[in-house]
Amino acid sequence: MSKLAIPALCLFLCAAPSFGQSAADVAASPGASAPSSTPLDAPAADAQPAPEQIHVVAQRPGSGLWKVSKGEHVLWVFGTYAPLPKNMEWRAHRVEAAIAGAQEYLAPPGARANPGFFRGVTLLPSLIGIRKNPDGATLRDLMPPADYARWTELKAKYMPDNEAAERERPIFAAEALMRSARKQAGLEGDDAVRKRVGELVKKNRLKYTSSTVELPTDNARTLIKDFKKTALKDVACLSTTMARLETDIAEASARANAWARGNLDEIRKLDFVERDEACFKSVFDSAIFDGDPAYKNMRSLMREKWLASAENALATNASTFAMLQIKDILDPKGVIAALAAKGYTVEQPD
Repeated sequence: MSKLAIPALCLFLCAAPSFGQSAADVAASPGASAPSSTPLDAPAADAQPAPEQIHVVAQRPGSGLWKVSKGEHVLWVFGTYAPLPKNMEWRAHRVEAAIAGAQEYLAPPGARANPGFFRGVTLLPSLIGIRKNPDGATLRDLMPPADYARWTELKAKYMPDNEAAERERPIFAAEALMRSARKQAGLEGDDAVRKRVGELVKKNRLKYTSSTVELPTDNARTLIKDFKKTALKDVACLSTTMARLETDIAEASARANAWARGNLDEIRKLDFVERDEACFKSVFDSAIFDGDPAYKNMRSLMREKWLASAENALATNASTFAMLQIKDILDPKGVIAALAAKGYTVEQPD
């Protein structure tokens, strides 16, 4: 994903898993809470000590494989989850067997804006200051007093040396806070799982099919200019991140272990909604992208491209392997539900 077009700077907020794995197609609650009489600067001394790091060293099998079939043709779908404890070892036997017997690999849906190297270099100067709020505004200026007081507490606890965050847009401050809190708790993304899958795909020489949507970059310079001067409704993104942050950290071990053990009953209890949706909508529902329907319709384009690839694979291959975020597998409006609605047989793991 290129950082040289503005939407790509924010795509990670909807694509990368958050503590709650929340990016379903459900609207977030509007706005932030109303101002209160809470002091603007809560003393750092009142902040609770950072949580102890979470360590899981036992080998875990991960979630099982969903089986989508039509006649004798099968699509095996593996669901990923994050965050995971840093030291958790993933036992990939079931995935190894499925990949070994497959002819094709369907990569997860994605989007990128790639202007090319030389054109990208010319855009670099315009990216200076892109993370900052328009007109020199600070988070204190943008946030209700109660929310800003909470921000000062969490900032002192998780990233006391990051003074630049005070002048950043709430959406970027939220990402920095989440990343720092996750690191302090000994949590990380699912990169190790994805890397292992990639190694197995390469080892078995599967046909690689991308479902990445290429976003237009002809108008990149104008998008950058408009983004830098446009105020986003992204206070809700930071507010929602703060509201869920510490509860999600405390529950992260249980949630990760639910995935690691393939406990579907527990996995289905996870919240797949609020935080990422608030962040996504604050950017892509803004007027900045009114002239670029590909950005406005990015998620539906990603969905349609993956579904087309899946149907083609099911018609062509005896066996195909795919990897999706587990929230997308369980989403009643997601791609697996769409395949079931088209008449394919869908069987969940035992």
